[in-house]
Amino acid sequence: MAFDFDTPLLLRGKHTSKYDNIARNYGVDDPAAIAMWVADMDFKAAPVILDAMREEIDRGYCGYFGNTQPVDAAVAGWLKDRHNCVIDPGWVRYTHGVIGGYGDVISAYSEPGDGVIVFSPVYHAFFRQIEAMGRVVVESPLVIEDGRFMMDLEGLAASLKGHEKIVTLCSPHNPGGRIWSVEELRAVADFCAAHDLFLISDEIHMDLTFPGVTFVPTLVAAPEHADRIAILTAASKAFNIAGAETGIAIYPDAEMRKRVAPVILDRESTPNRYGMVMMKAAFAGGHDWMDAAQAYLGENFRIFKDRMDAIPGVTVMNMDATYLTWVNFEGLGMADTELLKRSAQDAKVIPSPGTQFGIGGSGHLRYNVALPRTAMIEAITRLEVAFGDVQ
Repeated sequence: MAFDFDTPLLLRGKHTSKYDNIARNYGVDDPAAIAMWVADMDFKAAPVILDAMREEIDRGYCGYFGNTQPVDAAVAGWLKDRHNCVIDPGWVRYTHGVIGGYGDVISAYSEPGDGVIVFSPVYHAFFRQIEAMGRVVVESPLVIEDGRFMMDLEGLAASLKGHEKIVTLCSPHNPGGRIWSVEELRAVADFCAAHDLFLISDEIHMDLTFPGVTFVPTLVAAPEHADRIAILTAASKAFNIAGAETGIAIYPDAEMRKRVAPVILDRESTPNRYGMVMMKAAFAGGHDWMDAAQAYLGENFRIFKDRMDAIPGVTVMNMDATYLTWVNFEGLGMADTELLKRSAQDAKVIPSPGTQFGIGGSGHLRYNVALPRTAMIEAITRLEVAFGDVQ
């Protein structure tokens, strides 16, 4: 079956965060602006998801959702079929988005004033959640080797102060699209065991690998440490259903589930009904659409990298997964404010500022390439003009 990723959708003025918030966040009030900042896709959701939603709407019931077992089974089946990860469906819990689940684990495994480690530059919402909960952000700067991010566990070990309780792993990594090797995943799990730290592995981008690339879940790489690993994931990024705000938390250890249970109970909420309907449909029948999306995104990235790398002083980090490119403008010698101005104000191409992502973010911008190819090529052409005069 052929899927259409090329037809533009009417998104501006339709309560679409990435378009309707441009003026407020960037001061650009221009209908020609191209949104490449918020991490969702400019594509229709998979037909199997839309069909499931139509069926649910036709039923006419909009009440509380109950009996998660069919969804649990779909989640477990997807992980087994796509990622060779065998879990008990009973390990699965549902959260208000992945960051909601992140907060649950932080609440269960740390106290105010404790340190939560992140490998930066990294997804900016981690910083907000840690600080909002009264914990302390501990940044472990990633190093770059052969053009790719690497964790510096020796440097992290030397910097520990004793108040750290949790390590946050973004896998695949955002930004930069890095898929950690089995050896790297084992190393960070071993590190956590050696220093009595709990490991949160955010795997929300697990399905957004490019063709020919294999993602390995942390539980598969380091099953011996399953008693201190919580997996957070969702169908939201891969299937473009982030608006449902429905995340997955996988707690493989019984004591872990017991410890998190009071935090979940305290929310006194049931899962988003429509989020669960969409998730079940995606994981039960979305394989073909996902394969097609991976191929389309892989080609978008290839085009984006080839053309942006040709701009003197600009380098796009090579990546294995996600649709969130990490672009290094340090060779231009510009201040971060000037980089953002040239992209957003001059080119009308809206990125995420690199400074949002912590240490290592200065001199960079993040661009989302999950949009129809004609729009992406137009964005690249504008960026070539905006930065082409700098030699």
